[in-house]
Amino acid sequence: MTPWEMTAVLAAGTGAGAVNAVVGSGTLITFPVLLATGLPPVTATVSNGLGLVPGSITAAVGYREELRGQGRRVLLLGIGAVLGGLVGAVLLLTLPASAFERIVPVLVGLALVLVACQPWIAKRVRRRLASGGPVRRDGGPLLFAGLTLASVYGGYFSAAQGIIYVSLMGMLLDETLQRLNAVKNVLAAVVNTVAALLFLFFAHFDWTAVVLIAAGSALGGLIGARTGRRFSPAVLRALIVSVGTVALVHLVLR
Repeated sequence: MTPWEMTAVLAAGTGAGAVNAVVGSGTLITFPVLLATGLPPVTATVSNGLGLVPGSITAAVGYREELRGQGRRVLLLGIGAVLGGLVGAVLLLTLPASAFERIVPVLVGLALVLVACQPWIAKRVRRRLASGGPVRRDGGPLLFAGLTLASVYGGYFSAAQGIIYVSLMGMLLDETLQRLNAVKNVLAAVVNTVAALLFLFFAHFDWTAVVLIAAGSALGGLIGARTGRRFSPAVLRALIVSVGTVALVHLVLR
């Protein structure tokens, strides 16, 4: 890479780390930049996945206050994230992208609808609990299955992965958006780490790109967490829907 390309990749990593901490879809920043440096698509995807691991971890650390009292939930859902991330990474290394990518815009579009409707969904959940409905602090089998499938997608490509996580949890859990966002960051860190471990041994990647994105995303994750925790639910939801819409358009047109 030229010095200018290295600077662009570092900046993209910082932006992606910040966006991932607050919303998700940071891959839409880094992936095009890596392609512009001349990396093949799969190599760019693998390098990006490896580089974003530090950013996922710093974002999760930045949201540690919102994680209090959610240890059991994170542990259970984390099991699904491990399984899904591993399957997604294997798919990336073994299958052509065309078949899997057909369903991606549909998933992202559905996730945006669910995030936009989250206040109405949460109200219905509270009403069900107040009327004596079953209390499922972990969302039950439906949430576990949904997040596991979302983790398969995350291990494969990861763009808008966080938006899908938040939409599913918002539909099935009676929690504030910021606490859901904290869980999302942990699950994303788990998926990215699992996929990265597989990529280290079985995939081709560019070490320069990995190091630059890792450094940028680690800083961006801290910045994003510090900023995102101050947003009101309405602002955070609007930001998620806005970024998700950009992601959807990008996925449809690419």
